[in-house]
Amino acid sequence: MTPITLHAMKVYLCGKNGCCPSVEVLNDQILIGEDDNTCILSREQWNDLVDKVKTGTLQKI
Repeated sequence: MTPITLHAMKVYLCGKNGCCPSVEVLNDQILIGEDDNTCILSREQWNDLVDKVKTGTLQKI
């Protein structure tokens, strides 16, 4: 499978209590979190997460 070119993107997930983590898609990594509390995912990990959401393995809580 040929990897697609990702366009830089940043989405904010602001909640009621003032916290505002983001999901930032860069070329070869995805940053999820806020300030010092950030997780870095590889393309493979991101794609696995997206697949789990799409197939219903991960659902709303």
